[in-house]
Amino acid sequence: MPGGRTASVPARISSRSRWPLRSRGLRDPGPVLETTRHVAEDLADGLSGPRVRSAARGIRRLLAADAVGLSDLSGHLVVVGTMPSDVDVAAMIDEVLHTENQCRRAEVVALPLIVHDELAGVLAVAGTARMAALREVAGLGEAALERGRLEASAEEAAAAELRALRAEISPHFVYNALTVIAGLVRPDPDRSRELMLDFADYIRYSLARHGEYTTVADEFHAIETYLALQRAVLGERLRVQVRVAPEVLPVAIPYLVLQPLVENAVRHGIEHRPEGGTVTVLGEAEGTDCVISVEDDGVGMDPGKAERLLAGAGESESVGLANVDRRLRNVYGPWFGLVVETGKGEGTRVIVRVPRFQPGVMP
Repeated sequence: MPGGRTASVPARISSRSRWPLRSRGLRDPGPVLETTRHVAEDLADGLSGPRVRSAARGIRRLLAADAVGLSDLSGHLVVVGTMPSDVDVAAMIDEVLHTENQCRRAEVVALPLIVHDELAGVLAVAGTARMAALREVAGLGEAALERGRLEASAEEAAAAELRALRAEISPHFVYNALTVIAGLVRPDPDRSRELMLDFADYIRYSLARHGEYTTVADEFHAIETYLALQRAVLGERLRVQVRVAPEVLPVAIPYLVLQPLVENAVRHGIEHRPEGGTVTVLGEAEGTDCVISVEDDGVGMDPGKAERLLAGAGESESVGLANVDRRLRNVYGPWFGLVVETGKGEGTRVIVRVPRFQPGVMP
């Protein structure tokens, strides 16, 4: 169960409960565990989310209570069951929201829900459930709310990293590409038109609102478009080899994973060398994995610097490397991510290994 705590079931359950769970007690924990899991899932969207009523219904079942209410910080109360008519539950909720202390009136108890040392809402329960059970269920709710916040933060961070990657288009590259295209308008209009279409395709893919995942085929198309533009800018100084096995083309991968690696290879490995160099991009299947490598024979770097870049502690212009590594690990787990092989004057090879099939990863 999220949060590491399991709600306990009171030994004596009110005869007014309508739930069949009361007759089983602890002899069959299956229904209890299932209900606990559903409550945690329902609270993942917060106390203002669309499933808060379902969460209250599940908590009522766990406690065999007459009624259960959940309130967010605005005081909006969602109640399942019937609260006693002689108890002003709204006033109790207001008191807890202002004092952050437990409040009791007759058979109604209102408990604060604390997440990260901050008040997140209020749980109100009417009935004869023991306080130990109420505290356990409150702990369940707090853990679920905390998990929901962490997941939302992770999604926001991933979206921010993707926005950062989109914003990394080099103004220097854009200027050079457009200058080359403009210079070809008269002597070679067909080539100029072809490069302009490539440039438009590159911008569209880099900035458009894509889904979270794409395919290896789409990423390789974006790579080839970018390299065509860079070859127009750098001329014979940039040599390119791109090979990809057909069986990995439909593999789903996070959007903008490969293109930043190729851009780094050109910008930091080849561009500043007077003699230029070669960028090689390979994609192949290895068992159940898809392995893609981006290699350049450029200036290379100290392995310690590469380690700092992957940790996000390097230069701001290389932020893409750390972002790609984190996104891969978030999607596939800590065993996946980038592997960087490099040395001063020895070029750089970046390896991406991802499962060819991963549940939930679809373009």
